[in-house]
Amino acid sequence: MDFLPRHIEALIFCSAEPLGIQEIQKCLAEMFETEIPMDHLDEALEALTNKYNSDDYSFSLEKIARGYQFLTKPAYLSSVAILQKHQSQKRLSNAQLETLSIIAYRQPITKSEMEQIRGVNCDYSVQKLLEKSLVAIKGKSEGLGRPLLYGTSSKFMEYFGINDLSELPQPKDFKEEDNEIGKQSD
Repeated sequence: MDFLPRHIEALIFCSAEPLGIQEIQKCLAEMFETEIPMDHLDEALEALTNKYNSDDYSFSLEKIARGYQFLTKPAYLSSVAILQKHQSQKRLSNAQLETLSIIAYRQPITKSEMEQIRGVNCDYSVQKLLEKSLVAIKGKSEGLGRPLLYGTSSKFMEYFGINDLSELPQPKDFKEEDNEIGKQSD
């Protein structure tokens, strides 16, 4: 059963959380349409653990929370921390996503117009979107007090993988669910 470690490796690699041996056994039994003996699984897991303990790999196979998971070795903690810091700067909260979608579809738009649509203060969200360069100040409104106008930036296009605002989804692109909560099905 030389193939067994590779299948187990793939299962653990794809799992977002520690994968228990029973779950591994269940998946493999379905895959191969036969029960895989527990001692074969233990052998394969031990082989994988030994393989990834070598200095050739920056991660190891660890048994945690009654399951198995690939974890980065401590020597690479700094590199991973830098990546996570950069990625966290890219993540948007729900409030930021709501604010950004209003800006994208209604631009140029003032902060008070955004707040009127959302029903809450947008100062923090707009500030974070400006910091992330997803939104840019596009000028000043001719309205009372000449408030700033906001619009999306070229980084917005890059972030969402579009070339033009016309590529944004339109309401007709969203399929209504067949049976939403509160609605009776036919």
